[in-house]
Amino acid sequence: MQLQRELSTSRTFSLTTLSQGFIQFINLGRELTTLEIRDALIPYLESLHEEHGSILVDLLENFPNPPCQEKPIGHVSPSHLTPESKKQRAVSRVSETGPAGHLPPHILYLIDLGMDLEQIKGITRKFPAFAYYSLERKIKPVVEFLLDLGIPKSDLPTVLTKRPQLCGISLSENLIPTMTFLENLGVDKKQWAKVIYRFPALLTYSRQKVEVTVDFLSEMGLSAESIGKILTRYPNIVSYNVDDKLRPTAEYFRSLGVDIAILLHRCPQTFGLSIEANLKPVTEFFLERGYSIEDIGTMISRYGALYTFSLAENVIPKWEFFLTMDYPKQELVKFPQYFGYSLEARIKPRYALVKEAGVKLLLNQVLSLSYHNFDKVLKTKMKKMHSYRASSDTNSCQDLQPGIE
Repeated sequence: MQLQRELSTSRTFSLTTLSQGFIQFINLGRELTTLEIRDALIPYLESLHEEHGSILVDLLENFPNPPCQEKPIGHVSPSHLTPESKKQRAVSRVSETGPAGHLPPHILYLIDLGMDLEQIKGITRKFPAFAYYSLERKIKPVVEFLLDLGIPKSDLPTVLTKRPQLCGISLSENLIPTMTFLENLGVDKKQWAKVIYRFPALLTYSRQKVEVTVDFLSEMGLSAESIGKILTRYPNIVSYNVDDKLRPTAEYFRSLGVDIAILLHRCPQTFGLSIEANLKPVTEFFLERGYSIEDIGTMISRYGALYTFSLAENVIPKWEFFLTMDYPKQELVKFPQYFGYSLEARIKPRYALVKEAGVKLLLNQVLSLSYHNFDKVLKTKMKKMHSYRASSDTNSCQDLQPGIE
């Protein structure tokens, strides 16, 4: 009864917060998704928690049963709670010990999964709501579901650190339907463990968000099969805003003469790069060295990852070494994959062997062949060279012999 009286005093304030969260969606004239409802509810619940402390958490966690024991209610004015104080309160909750000196059950469970307390505190600082998730109804069911999908237990700390919100989502109402929706779009159901490890946030996006990205990919000329492969290999693409990120990047590459569908299929991560900070500097680097826009377009079409490399740490050192090699500049247009090989572990050692052998090989042959095939081609070239030289020496000797009358 005491809690009910306290809640009544703040109902007007809290319901105002709640109604403001719903109005924006009601005006859209469509049914709310689970995530949208959750996003509207969270500020309302947080305002109640700020006023009534841990007794509200105990009430919700034990509903419909009453809390195990009566706790004093500490009233704190919402105006006195800053974002930092909310974080501190959440961190205190995950690190406080009970009467027996033990950490909360959900924290002990997470530690058993391989997380340490500092890691959990770090998650809580970024996402304070994580401190209030129920072990039995939220965290444990999601963890067991992820394990059943084939995610190794050792990978779970990484997954939960990347997206702790996963533990707050309903399996039956959100996670499983979202996965079914994505499978219908072509995501390989056999690869869910890898997809979630790469980008667990994918399962927390609304269908509308995913559909906007899929529509863009289709607009760029990708087939349904290719879209499914992209979502499987690089699910992060869903996080990019279509109008602010994907479309401007597509327009930039189109200005270079690149087939956007091919580039998206081969290297979708290129579309996560900044045009000003990443793309333009690489383009300007090659333009300054005598390559045409057409050359650069051909290079990126053949090797989409070219623009993902650092100029200072990758492109420039490899370019400088290329200038010491006996190849014309156009060899890089034919084989831009050169920039994807290790300078010290692959390029320099292979080229040294070619120079030592005294033969000529295409840049593609020098770098892309396996060690066995490279050795085989090198020996074949050497054999042909020695045979040619021997033949030339024999012909020279015959030319020098005096004629017989």
